[in-house]
Amino acid sequence: MFRDDLRSKVWDQIRQHDFRAFADLLPNSLFVEAAQHCGLKIGCCALNLVTMVWLGIAAAARPLHSFASLLVLIVKLLEDSEHGLPRFGAQASPGNRPRRQRRSKHDPHGTQPQQLTEEAFVKARKVMPLAFWTALLVVLSERFEQQHERWIRWKRFRLLALDGTHVRLPNWKPLATHFGRSGNGRSAGPVQARLVMLQLPLARLPWRYSLVPQRQGETTVAADLLNDLRPNDLVLMDQGFWSYGLFHLIQHRQAFFAIRLRQGMKLRTRKHLGPQDRQVELAKPKGARWRRSSLPDKIPLRVVQYQIRGYRPSAVVTNVLSPRVVSRAAWVRLSTQTAQGSQRLDVGLYHRRWEIETTFRELKVTQGLEGNLRSRRPAGIAYEVAGQILLYLLVRWLMVQVAEKADGDPLQLSFAGALRELQTLAPLLVISSQEHVEQVLLPRLLERIAGHRVPFRPGRHYPRPHDSEIRNLGNGRYRRPHKLGKSVA
Repeated sequence: MFRDDLRSKVWDQIRQHDFRAFADLLPNSLFVEAAQHCGLKIGCCALNLVTMVWLGIAAAARPLHSFASLLVLIVKLLEDSEHGLPRFGAQASPGNRPRRQRRSKHDPHGTQPQQLTEEAFVKARKVMPLAFWTALLVVLSERFEQQHERWIRWKRFRLLALDGTHVRLPNWKPLATHFGRSGNGRSAGPVQARLVMLQLPLARLPWRYSLVPQRQGETTVAADLLNDLRPNDLVLMDQGFWSYGLFHLIQHRQAFFAIRLRQGMKLRTRKHLGPQDRQVELAKPKGARWRRSSLPDKIPLRVVQYQIRGYRPSAVVTNVLSPRVVSRAAWVRLSTQTAQGSQRLDVGLYHRRWEIETTFRELKVTQGLEGNLRSRRPAGIAYEVAGQILLYLLVRWLMVQVAEKADGDPLQLSFAGALRELQTLAPLLVISSQEHVEQVLLPRLLERIAGHRVPFRPGRHYPRPHDSEIRNLGNGRYRRPHKLGKSVA
C-alpha cells in the first residue's frame, strides 16, 4: 500500500480547517469507528478515506466548483488569509536532515505536500469502497439516536419513513447503460437512477439509503434496507410498497408498519374495533412463487378508514392491532389550529410519512442533487450522491441542535435558510483563528439558522399536477384520483 505520511498530515490539517462547522459531528474517532465497522483501514496516503469523504461533502456544498478546483480551493483560501498558509509538519534540524534523494522527472507526487492532482483524485474515487460511506451513515445515525432520542421516537416506537424517488443524471452513455433511462419503451427519456431511503421523519434525518438502476423495483431495494430494522420500529410506507413479502419481513423483525390501503385488495374482516376501525386478515397471494415460499398463509392486520374533506375516502393498513397502543385518531387526525413548538407532533401519525417527500425536494432542488452532478461513470455518481446525503444529514443535525436550545421543533426551521447561512460563513470558517471560530462564528451560525423559521399552516394545500384527473395506467386500467374533482365527482 502506498504511504505518504507527510501529505496525509498536511491534508488532514487542511480538512480540519474546512470542516469546522461540523467538527463536533465528524471527529476523527467517528471515521476510525466507521472503518472498523466495515473492516477497512483509513490509510496513510493523502487521498485516504477521510480525505475522500471530506471532498465528497465539499463537492456537495460547492456545486459551482469542479473537482479540480475543489482540490486547491481551501489551500488558496488559507494562502490568501491574513496569516498565510500554515506550516505543515515540523522541519528537520540541520544535523538530522536526511539525505536528499534524487527524484525522477516522471514522479507524479510533486514537491509541494499541499498539492494534489485531479488524476490522483479520480483514481482514488474509483477504488473508494461504497461500504465506508454506508458504515459512516450507520455510525452517524447511531450517535444521533444516542444524543437526540426525543426526535426519533413516537411513544415506544422508533419512527421511520420509507419512500423512493428518481434522480436525473447527466446524459452520458456509461450512466445510461448502468442506470437506464425513463420512458415507455417507444421513446427514450433522460438518464435516471432510483433512490430509495429510510428516514427519521421527526427530524428529517436520513437513516439508510440505496442508489440503484431504475430497472430494480422499489420493493426489492426496500427489502434490503429493512434488514436493519429493530424490534418496535414503526415504518411508514407509501402505497407503492404494498407487498405481502415486505409485510412478513417487517413482522419477522418484530417491527411494525403502516401503509395506505391498495385498491382492489380483498381483506377478510375478523373483528370490529370501533367506528371505521377493524381487524382483518390478508391472505398470501396465490401465484406459483408464493406457493413455493415458506411464508404464512395469512397475516393479521388492522384497517383504519378516514376521509379528508375534498378527498375520496382512504384507509391506513397496519400490523399495530390494538387501539390501546395507537388509537384511530392518533393515526389520521389533522391539526386544524396553528401550533407552536412541539405541538406540531400532534399531527396524525401516518401523515408523518410526508416528511420524506419534503426531504427529497430539499435534496434534489434546494441542495442541488439534481443538475449539479459532475461524474460520467457510475462509481463517480455513487460517490457524489453519498456526499450529498451526508451533507444533508449534517445540516439537519445542526438544525436539531438549534431547535433543542430553543426548546422548539427542527421541522419549523428552514433548511434552505440553514444551508444558505452555512455557505455564507464557510470562507470565514476556513481562514479565521480557532478561538474566533469557537467564540464568534459558530454561535453566530446557529443563531442565524434559528432565525429562519417556517410558519406552521395547518390545512394548507399544495396541489400536484393533474391531482384531480383519472390516471391511465395502460392495458385498460385506470386509477381514480384521491382528490375529488369535476371529472370524477
